[in-house]
Amino acid sequence: MGVYETKLRTLYVMRILAENTDQDHILNATDICKLLEQQYQIHADRRTIYGEIEALRMFGVDIIQQKGKASGYYIGERSFEFPELKLLVDSVQSSKFITEKKSRELIFKLEKLCSTFQAEQLAKQVTILNRLKTENEEIYYSVDKIHSAIYNNKKIQFQYAEWTPKKELRFRKNGMFYKISPWVLTWDDEKYYLIAFDDVAGKVKHYRVDKMKHLDICEEDREGQKQFEKFDPSELTKKTFGMYGGMEIGVKLLCQNSLAGVILDRFGKDVWMRTVDENQFIVHVNVVVSPQFFGWITGIGAHMKIVEPMEVREAYRKYLETILEGYRV
Repeated sequence: MGVYETKLRTLYVMRILAENTDQDHILNATDICKLLEQQYQIHADRRTIYGEIEALRMFGVDIIQQKGKASGYYIGERSFEFPELKLLVDSVQSSKFITEKKSRELIFKLEKLCSTFQAEQLAKQVTILNRLKTENEEIYYSVDKIHSAIYNNKKIQFQYAEWTPKKELRFRKNGMFYKISPWVLTWDDEKYYLIAFDDVAGKVKHYRVDKMKHLDICEEDREGQKQFEKFDPSELTKKTFGMYGGMEIGVKLLCQNSLAGVILDRFGKDVWMRTVDENQFIVHVNVVVSPQFFGWITGIGAHMKIVEPMEVREAYRKYLETILEGYRV
């Protein structure tokens, strides 16, 4: 056997162990010899396999030897543990911004990171059909370009679209290209948003990545560094609802005790809360006041009330009256 065949044999042994073994499935030296012969037409004896396994261990592959009646070898620690792969598969198939085609491609690649037996288990939990998925394959590459622009400190340009009642994407501003400085990609309500600086308007804006079309990286350097020096995306997502902009205001809310978990999930454990009586508490939060914030309050119902400031209470009352007006007979 030549030098290249010897090197290939070592790699093939590693592949055989990676694909065919885990804690519940082991192979002994004889099994590995048979698979080498069947799959790669390479002849080897058991002593050769022992040497290959030792070489792979020295290389850093975690090969565990099981002794006893059912002795043999299996791959121990891998790049991803099996429960981690399950979480990743769940994330991919539930992500609305990844198309059905791309979801299947990614899950197939994830299955390559475990044994074939574990891959079968992953395949059984895949249920992509009938899930809400975007049809915009372009978003996958737009995210990559945005990351690249942020890393290289460059502006981007794109056309921005919106849905019509005919279920068609129509370009805003007659198809004019937006040119902005990208700073942060964030995930909110199962959607990807770009937080960027618009130097023409002189302010920070949000854009839905799935509505961006024909995105390209520009030659100009980004602007808006001062606005993003102390920017905390996690704080932004606490204050905004649906990533809609508006004026940030400190709001006092009167809540039933049963809403403590809702408040902590939304605003975090650092939020200020004070007990009023055995049934209610007061919470002070900073929010971006918008129709989406009012919609969130409405969804919770009578168990939460806006106490202060009065202008926000009044704006909310008018919001409700406008809705009720549409239902008057």
